[in-house]
Amino acid sequence: MKLGTSAIIGGVLFALAIFVGLFAPWLAHTDPVMGANLMNAEEPPSWIWWFGTDAQGRDIYSRVVHGARISLTVGIVSQLVNSVIGVTLGLTAGYWGGWWDDVVNGLTNLMLAIPSLIFALAIMAVLGPGLTSLLIALGLTNWSFTCRIARASTLSLKSQGYVQAARVLGYGDLRIMITQLLPNMVGPLIVIGTLGMGGAVLAEASLSFLGLGIRPPYPSWGSMLSEARDQITTAPWLSVFPGLAIFLTVLGLNLLGDGLRDVLDPQSRSRRA
Repeated sequence: MKLGTSAIIGGVLFALAIFVGLFAPWLAHTDPVMGANLMNAEEPPSWIWWFGTDAQGRDIYSRVVHGARISLTVGIVSQLVNSVIGVTLGLTAGYWGGWWDDVVNGLTNLMLAIPSLIFALAIMAVLGPGLTSLLIALGLTNWSFTCRIARASTLSLKSQGYVQAARVLGYGDLRIMITQLLPNMVGPLIVIGTLGMGGAVLAEASLSFLGLGIRPPYPSWGSMLSEARDQITTAPWLSVFPGLAIFLTVLGLNLLGDGLRDVLDPQSRSRRA
């Protein structure tokens, strides 16, 4: 099955963000933290300063490029944590059922009832700002969607013939879950993981904007927007470029996730047709 145009566009945008993050030290013009020079404060975009400079004279382009590292790190790592928690709980709850299923369902419903950003704000308020705290906060907030998908997939798969055959061959529960059930639910998990990364990038920007994310002076797209909010009319380039970076990254991940859903979920594709 071929990817649609939107998925290809999303993949290109995401790949571009990955490329920028990986090669940030070579793509940046100056040091994003130590490159301050008040003599160059608030210079508009030009051939010298591609994205302009901020109030401390730091190169906006270099800070946006290095900010990609932080946003992608948060998005990928926090979604991996969400996936591990969600898949583990959903897979075991769907397979074993009983009281454990009731416990996981209750916990999932509780998490879904609490706005994820509010929960992340509460965790960050306790742990304090910083990359580690941010990863913990976002890694513990959005696993409920993955859990629901893993549980529903397990319930539909555990009665299949190949699972019954594995039981006859003497496979234990853990081996059945890892070798028989998990590989057959990878498709939906990839889709929800891709979409979840976009949400994590947006959540990181929101928390950094509120001062609970990455500590200054390290570059974060959200903190750059926060610093620029008082100068949005006098120096609009301070907010345009980090905002555009967030927009393109999240758009790319959403387009990619939506396109993967069309490829990996035939029912979704038939409904659209």
